[in-house]
Amino acid sequence: MTLHELSELKPITRVLVTGGAGSVGLEVLKELHQHKEWYQVKVLERNIPGVLRKLKPFRKDFQFILGDLCNIEIVQRATTDIDFVIHLAAVIPPMADRHPDLAEKTNIEGTRILVRAIEKQSPSAFFLYTSSISIYGDRVYNPLITVEDPLLPSDGDEYAETKIRAEKIVRNSRLRWSIFRLSAIMGPQTRLDPLFFHMPLDTSLEIATARDTGFALVEAIYHQPALAGNTFNLSGGEKCRASYREFLNNVFKVMGLEKLELPEHAFAQKNFHCGYYADSNELEDILHFQQDSLEDYYQMLQTKNTLFSKIFNSLFPYIIRLFLLNKSDPMRARKRKKSDEYKRFFYANVSEAVGAGN
Repeated sequence: MTLHELSELKPITRVLVTGGAGSVGLEVLKELHQHKEWYQVKVLERNIPGVLRKLKPFRKDFQFILGDLCNIEIVQRATTDIDFVIHLAAVIPPMADRHPDLAEKTNIEGTRILVRAIEKQSPSAFFLYTSSISIYGDRVYNPLITVEDPLLPSDGDEYAETKIRAEKIVRNSRLRWSIFRLSAIMGPQTRLDPLFFHMPLDTSLEIATARDTGFALVEAIYHQPALAGNTFNLSGGEKCRASYREFLNNVFKVMGLEKLELPEHAFAQKNFHCGYYADSNELEDILHFQQDSLEDYYQMLQTKNTLFSKIFNSLFPYIIRLFLLNKSDPMRARKRKKSDEYKRFFYANVSEAVGAGN
């Protein structure tokens, strides 16, 4: 039975969402807002103009609590009289890698403060924590991933390290909890930031749309017994799989960048993350959320990509190419020829690459 079949059966659920202004958070809020008569919603977010602008559509129906996740007084106010928590707030890459202290403060200490406050203020609440596929590390040569696999973050992946430690805080809490390890989550708008050069072109990529992910997180409210005490991999399923090379080519095509022709040596050969979730069906069997395919995602991009941007991209691919390549950390590592930087992104020789697949 889905939440859409429960309108006559359920009482009001008091929900706290942290990080509601992110791409997944906004989809969670949209899903809750569609059935706002079922919920009392608190949103804990930062008090900055960009965040408030994104949250504006929900201001009349949801309660906003604005402030730092590490502010104990604010967190205590947010966690009073709560039935269900969807904890999305985090410092993510590339910010997490550039400012590891901030990532540790928010992702680890913020989660600890939140958990302790809920244990005190709403001890019967269910705590749903969103972790990340990054904790499995580099899986180019071993792409099939399950929740039983070892957690081996790539070198320098501060974000993954914070997620592993935050998971432990959740597991050791006195709350009922579940952990969803999210795959590559794609929203309707794609930013070409420097991190996209960090992923090897031969990576096996399985996405989930932010829309499907938001639905799953809200649907979890109605399946707490099946979820409690368990960790799940969340992804879009087989219809959301492609090589990273294929994925980029299709995204560039939608954006009018077919002539971009980025060189392979601009991309790393190793030390990132992503793969195929071999056990994503376990969460799908409970929540039935895998609706979108890769083609649906490309269509979302097509809809959001304006005619102006398509014309600009088609007329000035050389300028865009130079702009993007200037952001490639692997390319800079090649040029600088510093051994530590080079080793982070590239294999020294063929034998080392072959050994990675063993």
